[in-house]
Amino acid sequence: MHEANTTKFRSLISVLMTAYNREQYISEAIESVLSSTYQNWELIIVDDRSNDNTITIAKSYAVKDERIKVYVNERNLGDYSNRNNAASFATGKFLKYLDSDDTLYPEGLEIMVDFMERFPEAHWGITNFLPRINEQDLPLSFEKKQAYEFHYFKHPIFFASPGQVIMTKQSFDAVGGFGTRRMVSDFEMWHKLAAYSNVVLMPGKMVNIREHEGRELSDQNEFAVGYERIKLRFLNDENCPLSSKQRNMVKSSRRNTAFKIAIRKLLKLQIDEAIPRLKVAWFYLWN
Repeated sequence: MHEANTTKFRSLISVLMTAYNREQYISEAIESVLSSTYQNWELIIVDDRSNDNTITIAKSYAVKDERIKVYVNERNLGDYSNRNNAASFATGKFLKYLDSDDTLYPEGLEIMVDFMERFPEAHWGITNFLPRINEQDLPLSFEKKQAYEFHYFKHPIFFASPGQVIMTKQSFDAVGGFGTRRMVSDFEMWHKLAAYSNVVLMPGKMVNIREHEGRELSDQNEFAVGYERIKLRFLNDENCPLSSKQRNMVKSSRRNTAFKIAIRKLLKLQIDEAIPRLKVAWFYLWN
């Protein structure tokens, strides 16, 4: 049984690990949580009907540490639905996703919780994943409008992965969790959270995101239309914190960029890659 010394740590954090056929990686992911300098956590593992040894491995850790809880879905839910399912079991103040093929750096949880408690007006935070943002300028706390302005006019922070974000359970419930559209629902989630509360942009790299053949990666041509539909929906929403002038600036910029990319693709006879960009330009032209 692992000893959990939580006397110096205040807030409970729920680490949420969804899994599907990750027998090769899940032990390392779990061990990274156990090795955290921050120990007031619960680890919730939700298996999405794996057909390898993922469940057996996860349960072997749960037997040794009562902070680890393992659930197995009755049917395969898919990525984002399973993320929502994992959050439904959480009892912590904070939620931190850790994919079952990634690992936490030892001080990752401690640093993230520390920054969240420094800025209680913020209900979510993003670790800096953009090398062009100077670490010495962080942390930064953005109000709603500032977060949208930072993303659309300076650095695109809403492209963070779930593993690069921490949020309060309160905020997750308030915005209704993730949507279910493949590959783009995290991008949608950050828009919803940014319209709900302040956000903290944090320094440092807290999670090691592993790249391997089995990991689903985004095809930017395939998902360009999906991303732009989300942008347009939030830009047109009455709760969008940007001014009308700023919204129109973004729309004009996105439309022109899509046209330019489409033309370059057409000149190279890359028709399949040009079509999604033409669709994007059309959306912004008529909405």
